[in-house]
Amino acid sequence: MTGVLSGIRVLDFGRYIAGPYCAALLAEHGAEVIRIEKREGSEDRFVSPVGADGVGALFLQMNRNKRSMTLDPMTPEGQEIVRRLVGTADVVVANLPPPTLKAMRLDYDSLAAVKPDVILTTSSAYGDGGPYAERVGFDGVGQAMSGAVYMTGEPDQPYRAWVPWVDFGTALHCAFGTLAALMARRETGKGQKVEGALLATAVTFTNAMLIEQAVIEANRVPTGNRGQTAAPVDLFRTRDGWIICQVVGEPLFRRWARLMSEPHWLDDPRFKDDLARGGHGGMISERMQRWCGGRDTAEALDILGREKIPAAKVLTPQEVLEDPQVRAMGFFEPLDYPGLRRAAPVAKAPVWLSATPGGIRHRAPMLGEHTDAVMAELGYAPQAIAALRRKGII
Repeated sequence: MTGVLSGIRVLDFGRYIAGPYCAALLAEHGAEVIRIEKREGSEDRFVSPVGADGVGALFLQMNRNKRSMTLDPMTPEGQEIVRRLVGTADVVVANLPPPTLKAMRLDYDSLAAVKPDVILTTSSAYGDGGPYAERVGFDGVGQAMSGAVYMTGEPDQPYRAWVPWVDFGTALHCAFGTLAALMARRETGKGQKVEGALLATAVTFTNAMLIEQAVIEANRVPTGNRGQTAAPVDLFRTRDGWIICQVVGEPLFRRWARLMSEPHWLDDPRFKDDLARGGHGGMISERMQRWCGGRDTAEALDILGREKIPAAKVLTPQEVLEDPQVRAMGFFEPLDYPGLRRAAPVAKAPVWLSATPGGIRHRAPMLGEHTDAVMAELGYAPQAIAALRRKGII
């Protein structure tokens, strides 16, 4: 079955995550995506290398289902190729700073002059405005400026999350915005600019905490893994590992208190509601730790599962790959790539459409794997393609 975006062509000038994963999500649902890189390979191709050619784990995830061409868009000949490409495109994805977009003629005005109904999807660190507009930044900048890093870790040692959730969140928002723009174009015939920003994503994800601060000035400080607005919410050591347990809401707390043989806690005013329990989280976590410390992980999770109390084992990366639930659900698509020792488990888009499902059709492309084919589609003869390659344009 062809995807719901079949017939949509996307030019992906993105780097790292926010742009490329947005384009990958579009590709998963049928869009034709052409990844455009530097002739020597863009820097994000080589992050966490796993292949013989230096290809990185991040690239294999971000660029499945895409074609690859190499191009120097800063030359006159390269800009002519960009112009021809844009003339065939529905969407251009480019998470690049505004000055770079203009230099490459990928700003919205330049693109619309070539194809009036084109959609430009872009993102930056801070947004196109304000005192930080010209600054650059990665995922950690958004984490740090959102309050999330401050609230993670201990009072004297903040931690950023190892997983780049700001980048992925921005990609998701940009993909959502692109789909909305495509729907609008279907009604109006007009293109538009879709813009995301890492900082905007980050403060959206921490918004509840910021609302609380603005309204009641809670002035919270970090408490490690322990939650602050419910309890027990924490990581607990078992005899052979670690688990997480999250008890939120009165029904869960009632089941938990009885399981802990502490039914009198249900009438204790210190534990009258989630907020009160969060305020006494240290005491509640200590009780849960005593219970967990006398049990193996499997036993603890079995009991908590029977009581319908949310809990899970803290898994190592290898354990994630081997987990029976992960395997049963088929979250990963094993993809071969030239030079890999074994197939790469690439995560499918984690949303399922019952009537029009998307899917991974093929591996990430090798550098410039489709340059000649794309150039031929644009009308370049073999001799012209060879000449452009000799000049270092492609």
